[in-house]
Amino acid sequence: MAVAGVALSDCGRVDEATPYALHAQAARRALADSGLDRSVIDGFASAGLGTLAPVEVAEYLGLRPTWVDSTSVGGATWEVMAAHAADAIAAGHADAVLLVYGSTARADLKARRRTANLSFGARGPLQFEVPYGHTLIAKYAMAARRHMHQYGTTAEQLAQVAVQARANAAANPDALYRDPITVDDVLAGPMIADPFTKLHCCIRSDGGCAVLLVAEDHVPDLAKPPVWVLGSGTAVSHTTMSDWDDFTVSPAAVSGRLAFERAGVRPCEIDLAQIYDAFTYMTLVTLEDLGFCAKGEGGAFVEKGRLLRDGALPVNTDGGGLAACHPGMRGLFLLVEAVRQLRGEAGPDRQVHRPDGTLPQLAVASGTGGWFCSSGTVVLGRD
Repeated sequence: MAVAGVALSDCGRVDEATPYALHAQAARRALADSGLDRSVIDGFASAGLGTLAPVEVAEYLGLRPTWVDSTSVGGATWEVMAAHAADAIAAGHADAVLLVYGSTARADLKARRRTANLSFGARGPLQFEVPYGHTLIAKYAMAARRHMHQYGTTAEQLAQVAVQARANAAANPDALYRDPITVDDVLAGPMIADPFTKLHCCIRSDGGCAVLLVAEDHVPDLAKPPVWVLGSGTAVSHTTMSDWDDFTVSPAAVSGRLAFERAGVRPCEIDLAQIYDAFTYMTLVTLEDLGFCAKGEGGAFVEKGRLLRDGALPVNTDGGGLAACHPGMRGLFLLVEAVRQLRGEAGPDRQVHRPDGTLPQLAVASGTGGWFCSSGTVVLGRD
């Protein structure tokens, strides 16, 4: 299966558009990027908008798909959907699947529009945590503190993730925040949930994006060289913190292993990684769990500029959710950026190159949902 087209909608501060409009804008742009006619689309995947998420958005886009997916597992949704789409195309159940997302999360907050209940469950297993005010960020903070206690990871090392994300964003004209920051800036910020200060946390933005996945028989008609989906993996872990076996291990340890095995590649062969980064600890622990370094060595791994565009392992080359954009569920943006880098379309100031000066050949996108509740990992390649 190949990625035929990718695109972003307008992102950052988009006060006038609706989420539906951002879906449509991203979809049109991705279709134009592919060079294909909209009539080829027979599969559609969407989540997080509308009472009947895929149906309402498909209707708005004027599509009548015969294969749909509305899987919703948080930030990992889009990598999981890509895996589902790959399986559907391989089985002949779909020929061209459009994945699309759009959100006006920042504009809604600014306008004080209430769009969702963020209590995360007054019923079911979570009812035993909710009364104690155990928020989403608190869950991540607990996990980060456990890693710090168990492996000696420092707040300065976590801050390095934010500093390097902002440095990568500096060359991205679409990034919401581009000014450089230092480790001291991160540590001196207002405390949100120990050990996370404000700059340890993702930004809130508007925006959307779309990815068109197609069967191999469409490749000769594409406007640009294809990027291939080489392997994928999905996994779930927990919702209740007391059911999480190990706060220092995310479900990416499973989804990553499966994706690399199915792609027939090793982590050491990957040229760049796009990793969900709602908080700095997510990047660090996901790097460990994907096998880029040993468990407990993530703190040392992220030091010395390793995650920068010209570092040993470029990570979140657009600036990630910490600096570029985070409209709510960022997983699809990871796939867009990975594809653009593999195509060599990132531009002279932020395009990743291998040590020999050639374009990257392999990339991984790994999304995390909830509070390390779910994970989807996709390995992409030029050949």
